[in-house]
Formats: sequence, structure tokens, C-alpha cells
Amino acid sequence: MPASEPRGAAVAEPVRFRIQDMDCPSCVAKIESHLCKLEGVVSVQGDVVARSLVVELDAERTDRERVADEIGKLGYLAQPVGEGVQPHESTWTSGTARVAYVAMVLFALGWIVKAVGGGPELFTWMGERDGLAEVIWIASALVGGSAFFGKGLGSLRTLSLDMNFLMTVAIFGAVGIGEFSEAAAIAFLFSLAELLERHSLDRARASVEALMQLSPQTARVERDGVESVIAAEGVLAGDDVLVGPGERIPVDGRVLDGASAVNQSPITGEPLPVDKGRGDEVYAGTINGDGFLRIRAEGPADKSTLARIVELVESASRKKARSERFVERFARVYTPFVTLTAVLIVAIPVLLLDGAFSTWFLRGLTLLVIACPCALVISTPVAVVSGITAAARNGVLIKGGAYLEAVGAVRALAFDKTGTLTLGHPAVSAVVATDGVSEDEVLARAAALEARARHPIARAIVEAAAERHLGRPWNVTDFETVPGVGVRGRLDGVQYSVGRGRVQAHLAENGDGTAVAVMREEGLLGWIRVADRTRGAAAHALSELRSAGVEHIALLTGDHQGAATELARKLGVDEVQAGLLPEDKLHAIAALEERFGVVAMVGDGVNDAPALARATVGIAMGVAGSDTALETADVALMGDDLERLPYLLQLSRRARRVIRQNVATAILVKAVLVVGVPLGWVSLIAAVVLGDLGVSLAVTLNALRLGRVES
Repeated sequence: MPASEPRGAAVAEPVRFRIQDMDCPSCVAKIESHLCKLEGVVSVQGDVVARSLVVELDAERTDRERVADEIGKLGYLAQPVGEGVQPHESTWTSGTARVAYVAMVLFALGWIVKAVGGGPELFTWMGERDGLAEVIWIASALVGGSAFFGKGLGSLRTLSLDMNFLMTVAIFGAVGIGEFSEAAAIAFLFSLAELLERHSLDRARASVEALMQLSPQTARVERDGVESVIAAEGVLAGDDVLVGPGERIPVDGRVLDGASAVNQSPITGEPLPVDKGRGDEVYAGTINGDGFLRIRAEGPADKSTLARIVELVESASRKKARSERFVERFARVYTPFVTLTAVLIVAIPVLLLDGAFSTWFLRGLTLLVIACPCALVISTPVAVVSGITAAARNGVLIKGGAYLEAVGAVRALAFDKTGTLTLGHPAVSAVVATDGVSEDEVLARAAALEARARHPIARAIVEAAAERHLGRPWNVTDFETVPGVGVRGRLDGVQYSVGRGRVQAHLAENGDGTAVAVMREEGLLGWIRVADRTRGAAAHALSELRSAGVEHIALLTGDHQGAATELARKLGVDEVQAGLLPEDKLHAIAALEERFGVVAMVGDGVNDAPALARATVGIAMGVAGSDTALETADVALMGDDLERLPYLLQLSRRARRVIRQNVATAILVKAVLVVGVPLGWVSLIAAVVLGDLGVSLAVTLNALRLGRVES
């Protein structure tokens, strides 16, 4: 049964464990496979980067203590998260590292003793053999192997051909045929490979933990007039949080008092600070500028937008990329195949061709070392985590490795209009006077009536009048709203109306936005065009996407044809479909996929949900603070910056290249070594250095380059 599939319909209780020394995907697979066979375990999902395991239990049939015991039988220490779990220790000062250091010293000492020669008679046996050096090498092998012998025995219990079992067999096999220096070399070099691999994973893990550290641990709260500093998790919804100049904001909330420029780049990726004043929303982890802010908290730090981002990034690392699934399937065939070949390498020459047992047994052990799939299976997850965390630092949240890879293959992009390519806030784009009055007079009279209305067009007219400083006291009487038409009333005794006059239909069909007629008793005074504003970065972002190789850009909108066509003309969009309902957008995406294959949809994450779900990759725009949008899309742009899209495409394509390089390198090196062993070209030490240590180091360092990709 796959590790991620639930068994039965029992109500599951999720328990998260931290697993010490779980530093290889094959370790994860072994633990998942074993636990899934236990009564009462509903599902298991491991994360090698976080060294964590999420186990869903049927509490009536088993408990966390039994699960921890079963993991212990495999040679791993399991601790439920939140129950006294020790923090991650430094790789180079850990117990595993100290074991490797001792093994290395003993290995070197053995060669020194051999080079010097002699030694006490007690350690000289079997003729001319260097007994003392060999004793030291045996000690080196036992010390170095102690780090994985227990896990190797655990693998034997579950009949898993993982690296710990294969290396255990190789070490004891080398000792058994008298190749003591080879046994010591395997133990020492494999321990070193484990440390390098663990260090690489720690670096990937640190990039996730760095996100968690963006939010301060404490908050200055005022309750009943008394200021106090408390843990950020202890802040309650409705608390007043005080943030001084230069301090990080500890919780999500709205500004009650004060004004400041806030650096929101940790959340949205926006390079410039954003001015914040009374009523504006702020996010945990962002940095206050020079002003003082009093913020009304929406809840504790562990419920903030930043906390949700960290949680989604962590869960993203557990969602496997397509290449990762391929590698795992390949490893499931590769390891048994090479292991069987190792057995045949020994059996056929010795039993049928009178070959020397020690020679062919050593070659068989060498193949066992090469059969270890660790370097191969680690090649993808480190790259995925590095790419996802780099994106998160730049205001782009990617839900999993599959989406990180898929974006790089996108050939067509579909955009929603309102709130995506436009700001989603109507504004006055033109004022025309037709009866001998000035434009300001037309706008001032319209604003005087619209000030009492709540329609978005009314707000746009009022804001435009305020920007021109046209406010003056009017005596407004007989005001009324006419549904579907507009508003009317008397200004200083003169009858006026603002709304959909007969001129509106003609003007709307010949340009973007909505035309609003301003009428007085004598007739038409003028008209005002109100239109949604195009995002300033839209044209440049679409141009960059085309330069990056996107073949087709479509505009899918529920707006009318005139507005959509005008916007498409300004931005150079290839295809326009207007007047669409949500289900119509879904069908449009399906049609695009038939023509172009891989299609991404960019929308607001709520009313575009069907299209976002149908597209190969759904990308939600400007969703900082929105639970719905964060859950809807495969990729979320935390700010309103369309220029994050070219960065996302660049990152994804680089990730695809890195993953392919890693997989190809690991398979090629393994293949060359497998061919070279029967011919006697590959020694046991060379197999460890090249087939495990070297490849692991190469692919992880290559993968970690993705963490440096910036927008």
C-alpha cells in the first residue's frame, strides 16, 4: 500500500514525529513501508528535509508510543514534535560526526603503522601480514560502521535493501575475506558521505527555518492601559500591539494609530517599503520603518500569514515532483537488479569458471556498494526544497515540486482581467464638459451627489474630485438612488443626476470602462469615464514572459468585450474571450490545453477557482492574508507584482535543468561503475568515493545553487 494512501474510514489523529538520523529518501521509504503495515496506522508521510514524519493514527487501535517503538526497531529515534524534542544539532559536532572523526583517525593510523612496519609480536600473524595495522583497521571499521549497523539490522528485519544494509554487508564481507583496510575505508568514507549529505540537507532545512525566524518571538502588548512583553503566540485577537521604528511586526493586524513605511518584502517580495496608516493591513514578519504603529491584532503569531506560508512550504517539500517519483521507481528496480548482479558476479566465476573466491567476492561487495541508491534519490528533493524556499523569500509560494517543475514547461498563459492585469479599483480616466462649463465643475457636481452613494464608480468619482481639491459645501436635498441607473438630487436648489444616460452605451462600446452622464435640468452637463486601471508592471511582465518563451497569452474575463479588447490592445495579448462565467473560463482553459499542452492560469484565487483548478498550474495573484486564495492555487504571488511571473518561470526552468543534470549524473556514474566492476577496473574504495560520496556531494551542491536564485 502506498505510504500516502489512507486505509479504512477511521477517524485519524495526525501525529508528527521528528526522526533523528533520517537523512536519506530511502530511509523515509523504509520507515513508511514498515509503519503502513501496522494495525491502526491510517497513513504515513515522511519529509527527509525536515526529518519529520506525519502519521495518522486510529487512536482506538494504536497510539504514538507504539509507533515510536516500531521506528526504534528500525534503528531510528522518533520523538513526537512538541514533547521535549531536542533542536537540530550541528552536523559537524554531532555524535555521527565524532564517530566519523574517530574512524578517520584510526584509518590513517593503520596506514602509518603499516608504513613504519614492525609492531609488537603479539599482533603479527599469518606470516608477513601487518597485524597491528589490521587490528587498527578493524577497529576503524567497527567504529565507523557503528553509526549505521543498527539501521542495517533494522533493514534486515524488514527485508529492505537500503544503503545501511548494503554497507553493513560490505563491511563485514570485507573483514571476512581479510580486506581490513578496505573495510575501514568503506566505514570511514561512507560516514563522511553521510555527513556531507546531512550537511546539504541541513542547508536546505535552514532555508525553511529562516522563514520561521522572520517573525519575532515576543510582542509588546497594551492591555487595560498596561504595557507588557509577551510571547508572540500569546497575543489574542483584538489585542493592541505596539511596534517601534525598525522593529519587526509580530502578528497580522490593522493599524489603529500611527503612520510608517513598512518593508513587506519578507511576505510579498515587494522591493520598496509600503506606506501604512490607520486602517491598513500589516503582516507578521514585515519590518516597520521610522514611524510608531499601534496595531489591532487579528490573532497570535502561529496563525499569521507568515505562519501559513511556512506551513505550506514545509508541506510542499512532502509533495513529490514528477522527476522525484521517476527516480524512486527507478531505484526500486535498480537496487535489486544490481544486488542480484553482485550475487551472480560471485557465483558464476567461482562455481562455474574456477575463479578465485576472494577476487570475485570483493567485486561482488563492490557492486553492493554501487547498488546503494542514496546519491540518486537525494538528487531531486534537495533541488525542490532549495527552489521552493528561494521562491518563498521572493514572494512566490509554490505548493510542491510538481508545480515547480510544471511552470517551466508552460507554453500558454491565461490571465483574468480585474484584479490581475488591472488593479481592480475603478478610477476616473476622462472628464468631458459639453455645456460651456469646465471639467472641474462637471466633476465637482458629480462628486457632490456620488458622495452619498456606495457604488465603486461613485467612490472613484469622489476620489478624483478630492485629488483635484474640488471639495466645497453643497446644500444637497431630495437625494435618491435609482437602482440600475444612478443617483439624483438638488444641489443648491438645482436638479442634477449622475448615471447611465443615453450617451453611456455609445461611449462604453468605443473605449475602456464605463461612461457616466452628468445631467442638470437644462440637459447634459458633461460625462465622466470611469475605468479599471492597468497595473503598471503588466506590459513589461508580459513582454518578459514572451522573451522567456511563452508562446501564447490569453485574456479570459467576465467584463464586456469593449473593455477587454482595449486592454488586450494595450498589453499585446494574443487572444481575448470576454463575458465569461466561471464555468466558461474552465472550458476556455481546457481548449487552451488541447492546443498548447501545459497551460497556467493567473487569477485572483477566489472567483477564478474553477479555472485555476483546471489549469496545469493555477497561479493566484496578490493573496497575502487571504486563506481562500492560499488554499486554492498551486502557486501564490504574495504581492500584487506581475513581474514575479518571469522570475517564477526562470526559477522553474533552472530547477528543471538542475534536476535533470543531477539525475543524469547519478545514473551515468552508477552505470559506468556497474560496467567497470566485473572487468576489475573499480576497487571497493573507488566505488564508495565515486559511486556514493562523490555523486552525493556533486548533486547536492548543484541543487543548492537554486537557493541563490533571486528575482
